[in-house]
Amino acid sequence: MTMPKPQSMPQSKPRPTAAPAPVPAPPAGPPLRVVRGPRGLPPLGNLLDFGRDPLDFLTRLRDGFGDAVTWSLGPRHGVFLSHPRHIAEVLAAREDTYELLDIGWMFRQLVGRSVILSKGDDWRRKRALVQPVVRPRQVRSYAAGMAECAAAAADGWRDGERIDLRAELALITQRIVLRSLFGSDLGSRARALGRAMDVAERAVGAEFRGASLFLPAWARTPARRRMLAAVGAIDAEVHRLIGERAGRAQPPGEDTDLLGRLLAARDAEGQPLTPVEVRDEAVTLWAAGHDTTSTALTWALYLLAGAPGARARLEAELDEVLGGRAVTVDDYDRLVWTRQVVKEALRLYPPVWLMPAVARAGAALDGRAVRPGTIVWCSQWTVHRDPRWFPEPDRFRPERWSPEAPAAPDHAWFPFGGGPRACLGARFAQVEAVLVLATLAQRCRLDLPAGPVAPRVGLLLQPSVPLTATVHRRR
Repeated sequence: MTMPKPQSMPQSKPRPTAAPAPVPAPPAGPPLRVVRGPRGLPPLGNLLDFGRDPLDFLTRLRDGFGDAVTWSLGPRHGVFLSHPRHIAEVLAAREDTYELLDIGWMFRQLVGRSVILSKGDDWRRKRALVQPVVRPRQVRSYAAGMAECAAAAADGWRDGERIDLRAELALITQRIVLRSLFGSDLGSRARALGRAMDVAERAVGAEFRGASLFLPAWARTPARRRMLAAVGAIDAEVHRLIGERAGRAQPPGEDTDLLGRLLAARDAEGQPLTPVEVRDEAVTLWAAGHDTTSTALTWALYLLAGAPGARARLEAELDEVLGGRAVTVDDYDRLVWTRQVVKEALRLYPPVWLMPAVARAGAALDGRAVRPGTIVWCSQWTVHRDPRWFPEPDRFRPERWSPEAPAAPDHAWFPFGGGPRACLGARFAQVEAVLVLATLAQRCRLDLPAGPVAPRVGLLLQPSVPLTATVHRRR
């Protein structure tokens, strides 16, 4: 791509006040025009500005420069996209023209060479093996456990009790994913493993934002040593479970959890995943199914606590559809407002907030060749909060997802990515979020202190402060 002369970073332009009028899907739009972004400081590029406040930095790129802006993260030069049309093109591109960016040593320690970081033929083989274990039919078999885990937690909360909302939700989603993945909630070991996964998530996010991203693999900082200890605890338990399951005499097709299905999977040549490959896929599914869903639910309940009308409508829908009985997967489609609440929470606070892809030979964008090695960045945060696609973008308005409301353009909402590299567990996560939210809201009203809460930027967007909720039992 031909890049214009660099400019200094302007202040973010005031956002236009958007009237809540229908927003039609945008036309094809003008041809892609890439402009030079802010000057950086060699050799760090824009790392300091990005690391100080990534969300503000990316928003200023969008508002101050346009839909395609160059910038650099240390020596890594790239272009930041803000138009859904261009993002859709990148995400839908062939796997051999764009590949996922390796975001650091710590991330590799956690997910290994799972499908999320594999390339070429190895990626195609692993995707073909992993995808069947999270298809909608399989997700249905896990749904009852989702509701049961949420009900067991909520039934243990006392009226008037104050709870750490994120910690409680993390325990629920961890029990769900461990039950779905391993067929067990692991009992007393679950809390220790949850803490290890939390340490790993924080470490990966901190490395991605800092200069340690460029340290050689042999460097052992205190953060990297903590990461290795956390991954060691995770690996010990996962390998124990793999060993137990591999040694169990089980008729083909009898396993109903994800681990059994991973062990039973065979590729086109009839070869199974190796124990290390099973470990990598299991830990990746665990991390994705645990932290991302608990984060989305935390934000959903935070938003509902500040929107009494939306919460009352949620409770009314649950009373009408469920009539006091437990929620099941068959209720998913009937819980229209509940699904809209989840979707709007994912718009405002997408757990995964940034997606980088690396251009390979033959990559193109809007008909223009992209130099191999260029990093193409897409941010769910900036696109989801763009007033061009969402009127009053910073407001919590679940009704914008009503079937009668004007549809947002394709890829203006993409919390699970898209195209060949879309999150394999997207269906699992959406069903889990709806069933858990329905179960909790049916039993309790969770009140939070008034006031805004900023997100903490790590690997995921987490609340920056603890959210202490007061439980009010619904009768």
